[in-house]
Amino acid sequence: MRSIKIFTFPVRLITLVLICTWVLSACKSNNGRLVERVFVANLLKDEQKLEQYLAYHKQVWPEVEAGFKKAGYKKITLYRFKYLLVMTITVPEQANLQQMSRTAEAYDKRCAEWNRVMSQYQTGVEGTAPGQTWVELSPYYSFQGN
Repeated sequence: MRSIKIFTFPVRLITLVLICTWVLSACKSNNGRLVERVFVANLLKDEQKLEQYLAYHKQVWPEVEAGFKKAGYKKITLYRFKYLLVMTITVPEQANLQQMSRTAEAYDKRCAEWNRVMSQYQTGVEGTAPGQTWVELSPYYSFQGN
């Protein structure tokens, strides 16, 4: 009988530790909510450059996507209408996008090279500052059905 009590104490302790670890993990993941942020830019109005730009995105360099992952991007989606680009990114709610960009570019020299190459095809939309390409959009209306 005594050996059973000695055996159950470590099992209860291990169970308690596992439950506490699970609760802490759940709390941590709730604080790390993801948000979607939306950006817009233009492509240069040149059919040849448009085709080149689209060809690059059919085979994004693996180092670039590895850099995105390393930096903490959860999802990046690009949309296009003619020369208008829209990019959605899913990141942790409190993400510092400038730091994430630096982390991605530092991951591999090809990440910085990719951004340099892509910048040759992109330009800012009307109203952006000189030298600014991507600009974040601000939500102003939202509908959510049941």
